Amino acid sequence: MSQEVKNEPLAAPTVPSLAKKMTYEEFLAWLDEDIHAEWVNGEVVFMSPISGEHQDVGGFLLALIWHFVEAHQLGVIRYDPFQMKTGPDLPGRAPDILFVANENLSRLKRTHLEGPADLVVEIISPDSRGRDRGDKFYEYEQGGVREYWLIDPLRKQAEFYRLGEDGIYRFVPIGDDGIFRSSVLEGLWLKVDWLWQTPLPLSVLREWKLV
Repeated sequence: MSQEVKNEPLAAPTVPSLAKKMTYEEFLAWLDEDIHAEWVNGEVVFMSPISGEHQDVGGFLLALIWHFVEAHQLGVIRYDPFQMKTGPDLPGRAPDILFVANENLSRLKRTHLEGPADLVVEIISPDSRGRDRGDKFYEYEQGGVREYWLIDPLRKQAEFYRLGEDGIYRFVPIGDDGIFRSSVLEGLWLKVDWLWQTPLPLSVLREWKLV
């Protein structure tokens, strides 16, 4: 005679209540790859869904930068929702794209970067414009991110900032030829008009002589 087996419900993992503040360590333990959120002053801030234009431009830049970094063995690329905490007293953010140079790979942990990336790219959405240009700008500056790109697909604007020896961001003008040249990724150049083309020109890799 077979015995009836009772399936007891599995206990749900204990996670901090979102109604109360949590430490950054609790936040990292709670976070998973399907949740797009940041940690600010002990609270979880959820990110809004992104537009198709945001995803297209972000994916384009991610592919270009990834190929360039891999081809020249410069370091490691990570992207949202991978976390970056630039300093002990600063928020935990999830940049759209971040680059960590070889000499700083000790900052890289399994689920987050403990310290500043060398390069951060944020793709601006209508609801993130103030945050990317305001809070994150000053946090990345204070935390020591060496180069910060702000890309706005809706307005077709791109701004590039470089950290000076005084710890202050300086605007990097685009050349008369419409090209931006990175100082962190030495040798990488970008025609800003590429970002607004439809379809996006993956032939760039040929111009860079990477394929």
